[in-house]
Amino acid sequence: MRQWTVDAFAAQPFRGNPACVVEPFEAWPDDAWMQALASENNQAETAFLLKTDDPARFGLRWFTPLLEVPLCGHATLASGHALLAEMGVAAEVLTFDTRSGPLTVRRAAVGYEMDFPARPPVCIEAPAGLAEALGATPDEVWVSSYLVALFGDEGTVRGLKPDLVALNAVASAATEGRGNVGVAALARPGGGVDVIDRFFAPGSGIAEDPATGSLHCILAPLYAQKLGRPTVRFLQAYPGRGGELECEHRGDRVLLRGQAVTVVEGRLCLRA
Repeated sequence: MRQWTVDAFAAQPFRGNPACVVEPFEAWPDDAWMQALASENNQAETAFLLKTDDPARFGLRWFTPLLEVPLCGHATLASGHALLAEMGVAAEVLTFDTRSGPLTVRRAAVGYEMDFPARPPVCIEAPAGLAEALGATPDEVWVSSYLVALFGDEGTVRGLKPDLVALNAVASAATEGRGNVGVAALARPGGGVDVIDRFFAPGSGIAEDPATGSLHCILAPLYAQKLGRPTVRFLQAYPGRGGELECEHRGDRVLLRGQAVTVVEGRLCLRA
């Protein structure tokens, strides 16, 4: 059984966010086996695919080294790339059945376009302890499936070194879910992007994620409203890597556009 490591939301190797994609199964393996392989891979996500009667439709599940997650953008992009570029699936559009409903990946003029559910956030008072956990005081705080802290300049976002244990506790209490936090600011003019952001995910067993599609399902509608236009260009500024996403807010959906590059092809020496 083959497995690929794909750098998603990247135009060149060693950028964006790496995800492992396992060759499609005829039936789902045991959950514990998938979790063990994801832990062994030790990437932010390992994507598992399930064949269906439709050659352009697959089941899709995502596992971090710690747990299964309900939505993952970069590993969906990596899965689409692996199927189209590495496994030779002949389709313009792939559909994935997931815990977040049907998701699609289609070939674009450059890279790929994904269709995801929008998750517009609600503005709230800053939870107690958030500024201390982040190491800086946000100008605004919003909440959806994740907590989102907005700052007045990109330098603050780039320079954050949060206390992840404290951040996990604050965010999990605020969202009544996993302790994950996005941070963002408008980019300086002339940089080619509109927004600079980062994503800390201690609640998912990840200190910081390099490029996060699910975060941009929250940020896209938020910044589309702030900027007064549906299409927003984001740079997720993970130190040393970074991922670029173009997002278009369309009502209850978000289109996420980006490139992907295969960096490793391997063969598993075990069976589910």
